[in-house]
Amino acid sequence: MDTQTVITLLTIAVSLLSVGMIVLLIIVIAIVVKVRNIARSMEQTMNNLASATEWLTPAKTLGQILKLFRK
Repeated sequence: MDTQTVITLLTIAVSLLSVGMIVLLIIVIAIVVKVRNIARSMEQTMNNLASATEWLTPAKTLGQILKLFRK
């Protein structure tokens, strides 16, 4: 092999590896965005669950009933 062929093959290899790295980086970013959206959704669900649980505590329920009858 002469030098020109080796340089051409190495250039092609580097170009393919660069494209592969860019594609992998895009895939990782897409996965991170999806995980972030899932985490945000789970956080909202947990906040709603915590709020519902707070309303279902006996003290809160009895307090609201008593407040209703006092009026």
